[in-house]
Amino acid sequence: MTAWASAHPPSVAIAGGGLAGLAAGCALADSGFKVTLFERRPYLGGRASSYEHPGTGEIVDNCQHVLLGCCTNLIDFYRRLGVEKKIRWFAELTFLEPGGRASVIGPSALPAPFHNGLSFLRASCLSLRDKLSIGRAIAPLIPAIPADSGESFLAWLQRHGQTLGAIERFWKPILISALNEDLDKMSTPYAAHVVRESFMKSAAAGLMGVPMVPLSELYGVAADYIRERGGTVCLRSGVEGFEAGDEGVSLQITSGKEKRQMQFDYAVQALPFDGLERLLSDKEDTQQLRQSLQHFSGSPITGIHLWFDRQISDLEHAVLLDRTIQWMFHKSKLLGRDPNQGSYVELVVSASNSLVEKSKQEIIELALAELREFFPEARAAKLVKSTVIKEIHATYSPRPGVDLYRPAAKTVWPRVFLAGDWTATGWPATMEGAVRSGNLAAEALATSAGGEKTEFVSPDLPAAGFMRLFG
Repeated sequence: MTAWASAHPPSVAIAGGGLAGLAAGCALADSGFKVTLFERRPYLGGRASSYEHPGTGEIVDNCQHVLLGCCTNLIDFYRRLGVEKKIRWFAELTFLEPGGRASVIGPSALPAPFHNGLSFLRASCLSLRDKLSIGRAIAPLIPAIPADSGESFLAWLQRHGQTLGAIERFWKPILISALNEDLDKMSTPYAAHVVRESFMKSAAAGLMGVPMVPLSELYGVAADYIRERGGTVCLRSGVEGFEAGDEGVSLQITSGKEKRQMQFDYAVQALPFDGLERLLSDKEDTQQLRQSLQHFSGSPITGIHLWFDRQISDLEHAVLLDRTIQWMFHKSKLLGRDPNQGSYVELVVSASNSLVEKSKQEIIELALAELREFFPEARAAKLVKSTVIKEIHATYSPRPGVDLYRPAAKTVWPRVFLAGDWTATGWPATMEGAVRSGNLAAEALATSAGGEKTEFVSPDLPAAGFMRLFG
């Protein structure tokens, strides 16, 4: 605990109840700061949240979120909240071709980076030529992540002799889902980071974790965590503006029809890049930050929720190849529902620009047609209900060169700090990146305030096998 814990702890306002704001708020509350978190919506989690869908009466996630074993800050965040046992871990990925033929890729006893090698060589979805070309591209990523030269990852892959099959059936399924952008718009260092950290560094790093409960149940406990440590969580309360001074920060808060001014010693702006842009005034001291924000753009994700009258598959999840739909998550199995009650599946399309203008009915018809190609049992199943959730600005687009504009947690205002997966975390727009950003903001704030504990970022997962030679 800090020296002020029993006297007058500094007050901190957190604007935004997404993962970045929750991580910052929990870390600072745990360190003796008096935290007040403001979230405009009636629930926490931001883009990683769930709600009762009015058309179906079901609790649905706004989009399926997964994590990997290399997400050390996110995993530590779960442990802090006591929800780590609500994550189910998988070591294998199933790649399905139209028609239903499956290729399973998972680790063996071989040392990293060769631990997935045996199953990779057996994968029927890739030809021998595809596999040899993938090996040629992976080899230069073993020692280090390449610098950002402005080249897209698709151009990098083509320069490294990748076959069409390798691009379509290996690189696209892995990276578009991870980074929510098309390969021709994707920064090479971002793509290399995903491949190196999750698939090459160790078998543990590549484990995939899927929540076994709705996302809001997973993150809603953060409110209790903050309150138990003397903090306050204000839902349906939005931050409309702020004024930063030498002695503190003044926030303009709107709760329903009520508007008020509130004073704090410090503030963390844990908002999406477009949300922060709306808060910034035309004052000269915001010019550089506003110019940086102009370089960010959003990329959409579409989640398609389908409920059938019977089981359509024994798989909990699968990567779907050669079609619009990229992933199937068997939610009724993941949530532990009675199989006699049918199948609830969520289909995910990342970088879903092609679906943005389509109607709900058009998307459902497309999804059903494709799903029945992969799962024959779905052809006889009756669709009971369905819905489509489009996150138009789900993440920032990881385009080449965007790293130059990702701001650090510190700002031109000594008492205002930034958090968000789009800030300079060293990670792409993931749940891990969001939590890291919250921890980085908490570190910067605690250091500025003179707190006794000023280190909140968890270390990276150590490399294993031969990858230890490269770090």
